[in-house]
Amino acid sequence: MSRRSPERAAPQVPAPAAVAPAAAERATGGNGPRRRIVEPDPPFRSTPVATLDEPWAMTFLPDGRLLVTQKAGSLRIVDPATGRVGTVSGVPAVAYGGQGGLGDVILHPQYASNRRIYLSHVERSGSLYGAVVVRARLTPDSAGGGHLDMVERIWEQVPKVGGQGHFSHRLAFDAGGKLWITSGDRQKFDPAQDMSGNLGKILRLNADGSVPADNPFANQGGVAAQVWTRGHRNPLGIAFDAEGRLWAHEMGPEGGDELNLILRGRNYGWPLVSNGNHYGGAPIPDHGTRPDLEAPKTWWTPVIAPAGMVIYSGNLFPTFRGDAFIGGLASQALVRVRFNGTAAAEYRRYPMGRRIREVEQGPDGALWLLEDGAGGRLLRLTPPG
Repeated sequence: MSRRSPERAAPQVPAPAAVAPAAAERATGGNGPRRRIVEPDPPFRSTPVATLDEPWAMTFLPDGRLLVTQKAGSLRIVDPATGRVGTVSGVPAVAYGGQGGLGDVILHPQYASNRRIYLSHVERSGSLYGAVVVRARLTPDSAGGGHLDMVERIWEQVPKVGGQGHFSHRLAFDAGGKLWITSGDRQKFDPAQDMSGNLGKILRLNADGSVPADNPFANQGGVAAQVWTRGHRNPLGIAFDAEGRLWAHEMGPEGGDELNLILRGRNYGWPLVSNGNHYGGAPIPDHGTRPDLEAPKTWWTPVIAPAGMVIYSGNLFPTFRGDAFIGGLASQALVRVRFNGTAAAEYRRYPMGRRIREVEQGPDGALWLLEDGAGGRLLRLTPPG
């Protein structure tokens, strides 16, 4: 299995003076339960519904149709009942290339009354790039597509930098209506620790892009006021569990993919520590060498290249309830993580034969996957039989 994906393509530079790696931290780990339960193997059947071009993210509309982003810049509406794929016009122009393009899509919590959706994408300014988030009003049409208007820019990565990697730009709303954004380190390392910018951070905003007064660094003002946590590399999945706890995974360098419990004001260590090494083998101090920095709850070496995540809450798969399902790019798998409070560990891994970019839960409790790349299929997972 390759340990690289397009998200891992750029060379890495050595870290400062490294501590000898601890063997226990250089392999897949975590302190969660490994209790097995009886269920079919595999516990689902996979049904292709539609084929798309470089799909990246999806979310369900109240009528059961899906909004799906395609990386090159188009927004689609997919009808699961027929496989029909419509187009939404009015999407902002995106800077497409490398890991950049049109990214995440989510609905406002009051979408049924305001029809607002949120999109992340990459923009270019000269030779520099950065992610932005916009909100807009969606009006579906009778042809199976729709149109966006009232497009409003509410957030951007600061600063814009060269290169087209590690944008992250995943989005989520919490139960209180706050907007969460993951912002990657843009393959620049040190900005993840620099509070003068928002690279390498997880951010918490109001739905209009303004900063909540109770954010941990609100009194610093400026960009720092947006920050909830720092020290992240490339977070490509974010989800809340049933207790309202926020979980996020991120790609490590060569080894050390992480699943983190996101806690107010904490520093998650990148690039000071990692349970992986730089590409080429240059060591990075392990998390255990810096107890002042937040360690992952579980990690993967060799890497899985995580992308997309949902914590299952439906009834269609009773044995799945409360477990996280993570798409694997390099691993070409659906990775299942089981929690015990704030402990976590990989529970099972289901080979899918293709790079998995996105995972969602449908209104009826089915799991939905997007395969990565050209000809990526939309798959519906249902109980076997």
